[in-house]
Amino acid sequence: MDGEQFKKASAELSEYIVNYLNNIRERRVLSNVEPGYLRSLLPEQLPDKPEKFSDILKDVEKFIMPGVTHWSSPRFHAFYPTGNSYPTIL
Repeated sequence: MDGEQFKKASAELSEYIVNYLNNIRERRVLSNVEPGYLRSLLPEQLPDKPEKFSDILKDVEKFIMPGVTHWSSPRFHAFYPTGNSYPTIL
């Protein structure tokens, strides 16, 4: 990854984070997947060539996010101090 690719990936990730925080209220707060659900979704072999960062973010949304408890959600009612503002993320 060179500097230009890094800047592009950083912008994509920043956009993903902003969209996540802006729309977190619409997400299911608790996951509805079983422990180990991800194992069957992962490929047996590592890819031979690098994937586009945008494709990696799609995989995060499709495969990882269903297993996440969204502590930063205003609908999550427990005390777990988390970085749920832009300054604390940085």
